[in-house]
Amino acid sequence: MDEIKIFSPATVANVACGFDVLGFCLDNVGDEMLIRKTNKKGIFITKIENFDLPFETKLNVAGVSALAMYEALNPVCGFEIEIYKNIKPGSGIGSSAASAAGSVFAMNELLGRPLNSTELTQFAIKGEALANGCDVADNVAAALFGGFTLVKSLRPLEILQIPTPKHLFATIIHPQIEIKTSESRAILPKQVKLEDAVIQWANVGSLVHALHTSDYSLLQKSLHDVIVEPHRKSLIPHYDKIKEHALNAGALGTSIAGSGPSVFSLSKGLETANKVRDAIKKLYAKTGIEFEIHVSKINTQGIKIR
Repeated sequence: MDEIKIFSPATVANVACGFDVLGFCLDNVGDEMLIRKTNKKGIFITKIENFDLPFETKLNVAGVSALAMYEALNPVCGFEIEIYKNIKPGSGIGSSAASAAGSVFAMNELLGRPLNSTELTQFAIKGEALANGCDVADNVAAALFGGFTLVKSLRPLEILQIPTPKHLFATIIHPQIEIKTSESRAILPKQVKLEDAVIQWANVGSLVHALHTSDYSLLQKSLHDVIVEPHRKSLIPHYDKIKEHALNAGALGTSIAGSGPSVFSLSKGLETANKVRDAIKKLYAKTGIEFEIHVSKINTQGIKIR
C-alpha cells in the first residue's frame, strides 16, 4: 500500500472534571487526510483545504508529529500529506490533535504498523506541543485509541482505555469564535483550594467508575468541574444559558470542550441528545452569533481508514 485516506476525528478533552487527563472521541465530525509514500525522502505537506495553515513541515502540527516519527524510524521512503481540514482551528474539539494524530496513524499503516497506539501518541504529542505550547495528550490519545481515554502519565507515557456506555451520546455546540488554547490556559489559577481539589478528585474517580459500570446516575453526579470551568466560562458567550437549557432538556452533564469555545453535553440515548441539541439551537439562534451544532455517538474506534 503506497497511499491511504483516513478520517481523523474531533475529540473532547477534559470531560468536565478531568483537566488534561480525560478525553473522548466523536464519530461524525473530523478531518480527512491523504498520505502517500514518495521516493524522495522527507515529510512534505502538499495540500491544505478549508483553512489557511502553514505548509512548512516544522510549522504545521501534522508535519511536526510526522517528522518526529520519521526521524525515529528512518524509513527508506518519504511521505506527502494532504489535509482536508473540517475542524476549525481554535474550536476546542481537537483540531490540532486530529492533524497531529492523523499523520502518524497513516504513516504507521503505510509502514506495516511497526508502532502501537501509545507510541503513536508519543509522536502526536510533539505536534500538539506546537499548537498548545506544552505537552498534552488528552485529545490525541482519544483520537488514536477511540472511546474514552485517561492519560495516566506523560513520563513515561501511559494511556488507559475506559469503557463507553452503550447508550451515551454527545451534543456539541461550536460558537463560531476562536479561543486560543494558550490564552485559555493563561487565565487559569496557579493554585487551587484544597477543598476544590478534593471535590475534583472525587468527581474524576466517580466518573471513571460510572463509565466502567454504565451507571448513568453516577455519571450525572460526576460531570462537574469546580476548578477550570469557573474561569474559562467567561470566554464563551451565553455559556451559563447553554448549560441551563441543556440540563433542562435532559442532559446528564454539560461542560466546556477542551479550552472552548465548543461546549459538550452528554446524554443517555439519541432521543435525549437530539432534544438537548434542539434546546441549545433555539437558545443560540437568538444570540446573533453563528454556530454549528452536532449530535454524535461516542466513536470507540478512533481514526478510521476510508
